[in-house]
Amino acid sequence: MAIRTQHQITDNTWFITFTCYNWTPLFEITKSYDLIYNWLKLIDDKYNIKTLAFVMMPNHAHLMLQLPNDQTNLNTVISNAKRFMAYSLVQRLTEQCNDVTLYMLSSACSEKEKAKGQKHKVFEPSFDAKPIYSREFLYQKLDYIHYNPVRGKWNLCNEYTDYQHSSAPFYELEKPHPYLGITDYREFWS
Repeated sequence: MAIRTQHQITDNTWFITFTCYNWTPLFEITKSYDLIYNWLKLIDDKYNIKTLAFVMMPNHAHLMLQLPNDQTNLNTVISNAKRFMAYSLVQRLTEQCNDVTLYMLSSACSEKEKAKGQKHKVFEPSFDAKPIYSREFLYQKLDYIHYNPVRGKWNLCNEYTDYQHSSAPFYELEKPHPYLGITDYREFWS
């Protein structure tokens, strides 16, 4: 049984990671990066949560978000995102007739989850959230986010600034992102 962490909102800038179930590349399989873009736009409009940096990988996403000074509940924001993205991911898998992946996601649900109405386990139960507490930590996480597509097993592009689902070109090449308005972290961390 997964232990869920309640994140205290005492800091405003957060490094967040959420992952597809069993590291399955669901965003790539279903070409669903748009779901994350749409969610990031929604939380900006609805909660004034700004996206400072991001990378969307085939099976996970890393985000740096700036929360407003109110009592926005980070746990609720992320869990709602995962729930609504899960519905869309399952719908796209169904449209693709991807029965193998649908069966794997369905088989992963426990009896307790099924009793609550859950039909597929699309994301890992929890998410990682670390408050950004210093400029050095912020730069470490920015590098981690931006270099993720070219490190380790990934090799998703030759240059980290070439990866389309990243904020790296915004910061390194001063190019606006085609799908998302990015708020420059220097507005908050001068």
